[in-house]
Amino acid sequence: MAQFTVTGRVVDANGEGLVGATITVVGTNRGATTDLNGNFRIEAPGSSAVLNIVYTGYKTARVEVSSADPRAEVTLEEDFAGLDEVIISGLATSVKRANLANSVATISARELTGITNQSTMDGALYGKFRGAEIRANSGAPGGGFSVRLRGVTSIFGNQQPLYIIDGVFVNNDAITLGTNIVSAAAGGGNPSTNQDDASNRIADIDPEDIETIEILKGASAAAIYGSRAAGGVVIITTKRGKSGQTRVTLSQSLGFSQPIRLLGMRDWTADLVQQEFGAADRQLFEQNGLTDYERELYDNRPLLTATRLDVSGGTDKTAFFIGGTYRDEGGLVDNTGYKKISGRVNISHRFNDWIDVQITNNYINSQADRGFFNNSNTNTTIGYAHAFTKPWLNLKPATPGGDYPAVPSVGSNILETVALVTNREQVNRYIGGANLNVRLWSNENNELKAVVRAGLDQYTLHTTAIFPQNLSYFRDPGTLGGVSIAGRTLNTNTNLWGFLVYTHVTKSNVTLRTQGGLTAENFDQNTIITTATRLNGSQTNLDQSGAVSVFHRRYPQKDRGFFVQQEFNWKDRIMLSVGIRGDKSTNNGNADKLYYYPKANAAINLHEFGNLLPASLISQAKLRVAYGQAGRFSNFDDRFNPMVATFIGGSNGLFTATLRGNTQVGPERQSELEFGTDLGFFKNRVVVDITYYIKRIDDLLLRAQIPQSTGFTTQVINAGGLENRGIEIGLDLVPIRTAKFNWTSGISFWKNRSEVTRLDVPAFNIGGFALSLGQYRIEKGLPATTIVGTVPRDDPEFGTEFGKATYKIYGDAEPDFNMAFNNALNLGRFELNFLIHWRNGGDAINLSTLLWDLGQLTWDYDDKTLDPTGQLGNGPYRVSQWNANRNTQPWIEDAGFVRLREIGLYYNIPRRVFSDRLSLRLGVSGRNVFNSFKYNSYDPEVSNFGNNVLANTVEVTPFPSAKRWVFHLTANF
Repeated sequence: MAQFTVTGRVVDANGEGLVGATITVVGTNRGATTDLNGNFRIEAPGSSAVLNIVYTGYKTARVEVSSADPRAEVTLEEDFAGLDEVIISGLATSVKRANLANSVATISARELTGITNQSTMDGALYGKFRGAEIRANSGAPGGGFSVRLRGVTSIFGNQQPLYIIDGVFVNNDAITLGTNIVSAAAGGGNPSTNQDDASNRIADIDPEDIETIEILKGASAAAIYGSRAAGGVVIITTKRGKSGQTRVTLSQSLGFSQPIRLLGMRDWTADLVQQEFGAADRQLFEQNGLTDYERELYDNRPLLTATRLDVSGGTDKTAFFIGGTYRDEGGLVDNTGYKKISGRVNISHRFNDWIDVQITNNYINSQADRGFFNNSNTNTTIGYAHAFTKPWLNLKPATPGGDYPAVPSVGSNILETVALVTNREQVNRYIGGANLNVRLWSNENNELKAVVRAGLDQYTLHTTAIFPQNLSYFRDPGTLGGVSIAGRTLNTNTNLWGFLVYTHVTKSNVTLRTQGGLTAENFDQNTIITTATRLNGSQTNLDQSGAVSVFHRRYPQKDRGFFVQQEFNWKDRIMLSVGIRGDKSTNNGNADKLYYYPKANAAINLHEFGNLLPASLISQAKLRVAYGQAGRFSNFDDRFNPMVATFIGGSNGLFTATLRGNTQVGPERQSELEFGTDLGFFKNRVVVDITYYIKRIDDLLLRAQIPQSTGFTTQVINAGGLENRGIEIGLDLVPIRTAKFNWTSGISFWKNRSEVTRLDVPAFNIGGFALSLGQYRIEKGLPATTIVGTVPRDDPEFGTEFGKATYKIYGDAEPDFNMAFNNALNLGRFELNFLIHWRNGGDAINLSTLLWDLGQLTWDYDDKTLDPTGQLGNGPYRVSQWNANRNTQPWIEDAGFVRLREIGLYYNIPRRVFSDRLSLRLGVSGRNVFNSFKYNSYDPEVSNFGNNVLANTVEVTPFPSAKRWVFHLTANF
């Protein structure tokens, strides 16, 4: 067959060659890439051809060439709308965004870390994509966030998304610290152990390593991941090297943090002190004066530093990226902070035109000193004790280095706890992966390739908590006498995928792509927490104590599956895709049973149909619809009868717990139907995307009561259903684009509503501590995020069995809507970027204010803005409603806000100023520097119950959240 050689060059708007651009001959499988200067060479069949040129961040270009004119000079335009970015569409394939039938959010490295320095990856996601509800557990150093995509997807299961980094399944658990033995938080009516403010492990990932993040928000997009995708999937691709000269980037940041808000004190006088607490306290007030312990605890403005070094480059066959970060951040509270060392080595190598491989390696070592916060039934956590600490008490040692005075009226001395208690997490983690691509067979119109992906995520988490014997609340003989806790968790995840991908291009320019393969994932988590009490003197070694107890938990899991997908693309005009995933797991009642998850989607690009639309006005018009199913495996212990150790009559033994295992239990199943349209106007300077989804969750895992004659009381069964409906709207603009000034802007809107559609067990309350303190109601016809409490005694609906048979709806934790506004302005060498996040509505249970009210120390205690009669101060009014009527409502508050999430101002000094040796970027940035909310505490975005995504709007005296100011200097060599 006749063919001719095409040569050419690909450049940007400034005429600079683009390294690594991909050139393909349309209608064939022939391809090439540009060299260090943007040059390329490719063989084309026949006497004429059309070349397709693709480069990340730029619009795809097509040029015609012929044997008579075989030279192509191509200038690519920046793709502000992101329509030509490549999205992962299958386990072994990808697709252009312009051809995608789903709403998939993407976050670039610039969006993630380009505005301000990010401490952890999860915290960097706030407000940057539609459909997400992200909430911090507290402001403690080292992260700790819950992420919910498109509403509630489970009641008792894990709702967090699946995280995949370079093809590696990574663990995101929050491991209990064991501090409940001191705080007794789980003894207050809630048996969970997720109240110790542990961080989740995705916080280990260095955001500076990340190139892009893709978020598959529902089953219509995430069905390819089957039974692990009901909470959505977050796909992270880290930075890669590119062919060309070696590039070195060195950056240094230096900043400080301070509380988002300080709450203040009551306006104390001697008479007021005597009125509230008596003559003895008045005498202490007159003797000691007032100490603002809130400022002493939290207003320390700690130093934040981060150093980053990147080295990348390569040849036409091998590319490398080496990156390292050292981060040292102090916490708002003394003796707290976060340190992390992260190193990454990514290597790509093309052996020949048939075989290439990518290898990724990441080592992380981190230490988080998180303080001692959140709920406590012993008044020993810092925030809890602070709520009862009178500001005229002297909490300092009588002599330097001496013992701290006991505070019997409080239960603990907050300054002593800060100074002497250790609560630390230390992580050693390795994440490594390998991708092998082998082109098995290829000709003009066909290609068959094999794709193999393997991954390992292994970490060791060491937790250390030390409560010395000389703490004031351990001095009495009947106490624990000091506590030393040592925890060790070894977590290992492995995954192996093998796929075949066959691509056929017909003579009519229809591309058919088939992929199929097998998947295997293994997970093993082994946690041992050893607790020593009755310490001897200053000894903290476990074997030097009077009593030792051990908690041991192991979670092994093996998942196996397959996936098949068929894709159809006619000239980028009509795109169709169908597929099915099959999964089985040792977590299911029947470990050998396969569960199937189908998917199908379609998209039509109306603008690709010639003159169908006016090209001068409409540059893109796509209609899309997608359907898919995904699941969530049952929990590890749902199929087993748990056994409990006992010691009777001098002999060891086991007895069965009250929960009965279920050998028929299966996964929860999610079905999602998504409709949408993407519209571009004026050469995509105005881009609109609208998505509406209906997400149904069937076979919810619930706890059913069973006859006690069985010897058990409860059993986990598949017995319920949920539905989420929502809308997501995006508007991206390029209002101004000139040679000297550019302005890009984006507006996002998203809203979700849930409803319990089926309940095969009696309605029940969940989360929180008790109905009188606010809980969540799971009942058919109600939103799954409904907040309820007891019915006040003066309410006409008051029931005869107070607090048991009746409840009253007080709120809904689901926000009314979220909006985000991001802007980037470039004027000459200056850059200004900012992100504003508005969450409207959504209620939270503020039990911190309840505790302060009970201590009669609340900052607004004497204000008279709540009592309709105008007689009682806010504190007495709230307490009177709770004491007399058991009215929960005073502490259920609007958790909406407006935040300036991020702002950054930078100045760029080009290379020519330094004789072409380096360029500099200087700037200052802030995070959460402006906050507006009515919520009566430090921050409406906190959760006492950690990563529990359903019950994540309960606050109990958390570590306060911080705002940050950071100065930056970056040098590119």
